[in-house]
Amino acid sequence: MLANGAGLWHSGNSIQLAWGANFGPATQDGEWWRLGTAMFLHFGIIHLTLNLWALWDGGQLVERMYGHARFAGIYFASGLTGNLLSLVAHKGLTISGGASGAIFGIYGALLVFVWRERRNLHPRDFRWFFWGAAGFAAISLALGFLITGIDNAAHIGGFLTGILAGVIFARPLDGAKRIPYLARAIAGGLFTVLAAILIRGIPAPAYLWSQELLAREEIGQFLREDAAISQAWQTILNEGKRGDTSFEELAGRIDTAVSDPYEESFEQLSHLPANPAMPSGPALEMLRDYAENRRDASRALAEGLRAHDPGQIREALERAQNSRQLAQPDRETFRAGQKEPAQGEQTDQGAARTGADHNSSKSELE
Repeated sequence: MLANGAGLWHSGNSIQLAWGANFGPATQDGEWWRLGTAMFLHFGIIHLTLNLWALWDGGQLVERMYGHARFAGIYFASGLTGNLLSLVAHKGLTISGGASGAIFGIYGALLVFVWRERRNLHPRDFRWFFWGAAGFAAISLALGFLITGIDNAAHIGGFLTGILAGVIFARPLDGAKRIPYLARAIAGGLFTVLAAILIRGIPAPAYLWSQELLAREEIGQFLREDAAISQAWQTILNEGKRGDTSFEELAGRIDTAVSDPYEESFEQLSHLPANPAMPSGPALEMLRDYAENRRDASRALAEGLRAHDPGQIREALERAQNSRQLAQPDRETFRAGQKEPAQGEQTDQGAARTGADHNSSKSELE
């Protein structure tokens, strides 16, 4: 991740998304594997170090208490359920990652084991393990409610799952002693009901990530094409200013090099999903209007040239000039159309450069 632009202390959302973070529009767009991969992603070295310490501190005990396979089952069940609850609780609008949900599940299973075996433990050991784990969980959850940016939903989901999994996978210290089947059945039933409620409660995504990526690709392509079209337009106007090309020929070149490409671009942008919830939604709407205005202005200019109508030529050039303002609102609008939620970075400003200045050509064409 570091080689791909991730920061040592903090990684941006774009990096996390690329490596499999949990995010509703992406996860619910057929990428359900993100519920698992998000468990192995962390937003910086401090986040990773704290989780590694917590996992080492409680994990080595829980693995000895339950065994390797059951420990793995508790870990992954807690992590997956925690990420699922995070998806539901945040309505899929946050980008989350980290092993905290799975680690809280480990501590939940630790509490279950220590409580069940309290009569077989020295009172001092019981107090140390039980209240230490309970204190860690309580303080961590409390901090999650007080500090922004902590995904407490994943913590709670993982912790509850760990408690239930601790009952389901219970293994007594005394091998001859059996765990009551009824307790396992009840815990298994509760977990099934919990999972069913969460699955049923998954909200519809505000938009699909694949549609957002397609929109970004089309926006980038339009920005590149628009720069070339604007350059061609300026070249045509410069030729008209020199007076060595007839108006009819200028009109034909404008149709071919300007109007037709803008018509094609407008059609391509119009076929993209018009979802205002998409980060690229505002930019898409603006660029559709921009392409339409540029197309209509160039057509009007060609008609004015053929009709040798100075008034229509002037009006068309003014409309083309005004369309530049549509493509130059402010940079934040284009950032919103090119980046992930809550991640503002520099974006391609090609559209802000579209529309050459036609003022110097206007007087020559009148």
